[in-house]
Amino acid sequence: MKVEAPIARILVGPSNRCRYGRIVRTCFSPVALFFLLASTLHSQQKPATPEDATLRAAVCPIVYPYDIAAGSKGLRYTFFGNAFFINAQGYLVTAAHVLQTFRDSGQPYILLDRPNAPTQTVKANIIAVDWTHDVAVLRAVPNPFEGKFRVTFLPLAASRPSPGDPVVATALHPSNIRTASTYQVPLQDWSPAQVLGFVQTREEPSLPEIDLFLFSHEVQLGQSGSPVLLTGTHEVAGLVDGRWLRPSTFSLPAIGDAPAKRYTGPLGAAVPIDYLLALLKKNSVAWTTSASAKPQPEMPGAKSN
Repeated sequence: MKVEAPIARILVGPSNRCRYGRIVRTCFSPVALFFLLASTLHSQQKPATPEDATLRAAVCPIVYPYDIAAGSKGLRYTFFGNAFFINAQGYLVTAAHVLQTFRDSGQPYILLDRPNAPTQTVKANIIAVDWTHDVAVLRAVPNPFEGKFRVTFLPLAASRPSPGDPVVATALHPSNIRTASTYQVPLQDWSPAQVLGFVQTREEPSLPEIDLFLFSHEVQLGQSGSPVLLTGTHEVAGLVDGRWLRPSTFSLPAIGDAPAKRYTGPLGAAVPIDYLLALLKKNSVAWTTSASAKPQPEMPGAKSN
């Protein structure tokens, strides 16, 4: 099915620049962000299970600290979106548009949990970016897997998901976006959904067409770059890209004797995993699958910065 339709990316950050075309970016003031976050994320918050807590350790907010030193409420920061770890060497990935503020200059950071201590910011160096397919690779420095951090990494699926596959979208966000600081524990979103099908669009009007898959999820503030997991294996099937704005003609699969029915709810759009795998291979970055006991070995000339 070939469709050209806009995507709304709910961007979080200091920039008020909005760019329009086939892809629409929705920008908010900090006050508007706060009230929209409070109202729209309430339905996304579900009690965490031990399994959710394990997956949480692989996901981290992308932030920029703007305090020189931590105050009585910790180090304050601006929140941009999500990333997640893919190996124990400290490599993590996100959607490229989450790094738009750092495209020309600046240093992104990630926010990490520590046992029995407040969260801490760690530098995340940009290793590679594919703006066409909206995927990016970063590396945490120093490597948090060698320090006292609560971290783990996610396996990646070997191929795209299929329509009807059950998935889970999970992400982290500050409890209060206006006063976000390292003394606040980020909240976790955990949203079951289903893959509905694939569409085509352009990340920018001047770029080639790419595929995205749609799933039955209403993307919220700051969820861009977070993983979409296959329910059965918890392999990453894609990265959250934004909201799909046009109505779809997709249907939910039949269950038992019940026939398939048209889906009329909110639509999330995600970048399929194969675009990310291509960027990882190009830059010799290792990853795992749920079937592999060890990470795929880094190739000669693997990135070490």
